[in-house]
Amino acid sequence: MTSSNNTHLTLLRVDASARKTGSITRDFTNRFIDSLGQQQDMAVLNHDVADGLPFVNEDWVGANFTPADDRTEAQKEHLALSDRLIADLKAADVLAIGVPVYNFGVPAALKAWIDQIARAGVTFKYTEAGPEGLLKGKKAILFMASGGTPVGAAYDYATTYMRHVLGFIGITDVTIVAADKTAVDADASLKAAEEQLTGAVESFKQAA
Repeated sequence: MTSSNNTHLTLLRVDASARKTGSITRDFTNRFIDSLGQQQDMAVLNHDVADGLPFVNEDWVGANFTPADDRTEAQKEHLALSDRLIADLKAADVLAIGVPVYNFGVPAALKAWIDQIARAGVTFKYTEAGPEGLLKGKKAILFMASGGTPVGAAYDYATTYMRHVLGFIGITDVTIVAADKTAVDADASLKAAEEQLTGAVESFKQAA
């Protein structure tokens, strides 16, 4: 791709929908990347976590809390996937995350990704003033889809959780594109999301 202003952008895409076809979050993420890529010299890093990531276990926790210089080869291997996921996260200027709402929260596959990338001393640190995120200066856009949960409702734990987790690791510039309540009125929901997508694309282009 050729950019008119030669601005290079690295975008990390994270898909979590169990649907490989017919997924609203995947569709809107595709369209955002295509629209933004028309104006930017952009590299896209892809993580489709829908097939599942390993859950953290006792070996992973033990390796994580061992100082890096003291880790055995086995411990380094336990953290190898986490290290790769974090490397892509650090390399990215923008995160585009598909967040289908399952039972009022995020899919287990997306939670597994979060558990792999939220590491003390790597993506956040503890200070006397409290936790501090280490991945500052990045932007994130969340493509939400739900059958009946309104984004922002008291029982919408997905949006609240994603905003908090991203802020916890230092990413506070978060945009939401929401196709919520699709089981109630799909046409109205998708139309609203279309408008949000157009606005998000324009906002990201102007900021580049």
